Amino acid sequence: MTEPSGQSAALTYTSYLALDEVLAAQRPRSDEHDELLFIVIHQVYELWFKQMLHELELLQRSLEKGDAPHSVRTLRRVLTILKVVVAQIDVLETMTPRQFTSFRTRLEASSGFQSGQFRELEAVLGRRDQRMLAPYDKDSTAHARITAAMSRPTVFDSFLRYLANAGYDVPDTHLNRDFRTQWTEAEDVQRVLVQVYADDAGPSTVADLLVDLDEGLQEWRYRHVKMVERTIGGKAGTGGSAGAAYLRGTLFHAMFPDLWAVRSQL
Repeated sequence: MTEPSGQSAALTYTSYLALDEVLAAQRPRSDEHDELLFIVIHQVYELWFKQMLHELELLQRSLEKGDAPHSVRTLRRVLTILKVVVAQIDVLETMTPRQFTSFRTRLEASSGFQSGQFRELEAVLGRRDQRMLAPYDKDSTAHARITAAMSRPTVFDSFLRYLANAGYDVPDTHLNRDFRTQWTEAEDVQRVLVQVYADDAGPSTVADLLVDLDEGLQEWRYRHVKMVERTIGGKAGTGGSAGAAYLRGTLFHAMFPDLWAVRSQL
């Protein structure tokens, strides 16, 4: 029988979550038992990256509107997601080097370095580096999204706008800067941050949550590099990447350097 005109099939758990499509999206290229785990973990990472981008978009809107309560709640959600992202490495580390090697060649040129969403996330948080675009065709969605993210205000730019709207004397040169350029530490901004912490009000809470976010991202990078080292050692990564050597070079790069620099002034 066909559905009566104007009616659709009843919504179910499976149809609402598109589970048929989601559960068919794992397509191992070998018969090795552990390849499914590898695929599932990385697909889940991409889903969390998607959610974090969604939350950071809300965070920036909330900051620029001066909405501290929603900014705080959103930051706490992002931090909780980031903890889950880091914890997933524990699951991946249950796979031994030999188990990974058993299907590694099937990955061919694919590599986690090609994650467009993670590069977009870095751009939203402040990274301005044209080299991030190298793995993507100029006509690709990833190239367009990363380029757009590197042209918009960063999370820290939105935070500065929030401070200005709260009455802090943030110089116009920073509020109206060229957002396509990399932010560098600024002493006049650090003087504002010293006052923010001295006031010990809502803006200082937001500032500390941003420090937590920066620290959480650095923790993710550290856990990631150690996972790669214990799995493939010093070998080159898939797709010709430098593997652990590259990842080590990304450690301890603060996204919000002024929030760290000001610590010695408090």
